[in-house]
Amino acid sequence: MAEADFNLLTALDMLLTTRSVAGAARRLGLSASAMSRTLSRLRTVTGDPLLVRAGREMILTHYAEEIRERTRKTVFAARELLRPDTTALCLPELERTFILRANDGFISAFGAALIAVVSQQAPGVRLCFIPKPEKNVSQLREGRVDIEIGVAGDMGPEIRLQALFRDRFVGVVNSHHPLAQLTRITLQDYIRWPHIASSRRGKYNGPIDSALAELGFQREVVAVVPGFAPALAVVTGSELIAQVPASFLQNYPGISALPGEGALRRFELPVKVPGITVSQMWHPRSDKDPAHRWLREQLRTVCRREPLAEFSHQ
Repeated sequence: MAEADFNLLTALDMLLTTRSVAGAARRLGLSASAMSRTLSRLRTVTGDPLLVRAGREMILTHYAEEIRERTRKTVFAARELLRPDTTALCLPELERTFILRANDGFISAFGAALIAVVSQQAPGVRLCFIPKPEKNVSQLREGRVDIEIGVAGDMGPEIRLQALFRDRFVGVVNSHHPLAQLTRITLQDYIRWPHIASSRRGKYNGPIDSALAELGFQREVVAVVPGFAPALAVVTGSELIAQVPASFLQNYPGISALPGEGALRRFELPVKVPGITVSQMWHPRSDKDPAHRWLREQLRTVCRREPLAEFSHQ
């Protein structure tokens, strides 16, 4: 048996709708002769005349009348499959788990707000944050992660990317540290005391050290921890200086920019260090997914709320 030519469905639908060979040809951008040949093929396939002349008009046969509505629905359904409606999304009924790969700094700064927004709009959606020990998009490519959040590196040309916010590093000491009492911290003050570094890969040197080296200075890094939260925990009970993203501190308790206030004192670095752009990244397979797109919009909205402005200025 020969396979059915589904291209004939569109022509059949138009013929049954217009009841005219010339009218159907105009609607489909074909010549009248081409549509006449298509009608002949349809008559052969269906075994029915479909359209017959009645005076100066063409009318549908009984069989054509029977299949007219079914044909219309079939063509509409086929178009929906080929051109999905990306706007149709019922959030209250959506049930899905999204995997987000992000570091502890992002989760601490924005996790609570994002979870609250998602839970309010789509109670059936769950967010699963997994650690990000290194920059690697293999999990995005393999479909094991829905969204990657962080500073973009060499992600590959196919990975989609959208900037969420600009950030910068600031210094932090505990309230009993000699630097905490100073209104303005100079470069000499900054390098006089030992430091603790945060690095997932155990690196002691980073952009701050490069900036210091350009000025002919060097700091003493006596310890390295894998994240910003443990760095602040160590700083709380020591005379070390930590450097963390400003956004990480917006929800951190006991932080103050003024001497003598709070358990921890934050301050502007006395050396110019390039800012960083935090982005969300995803694989093209999810680009047109309505639910995925909705989550990306929530991420962008949460990250650009007003409270972050105080910390993200340059």
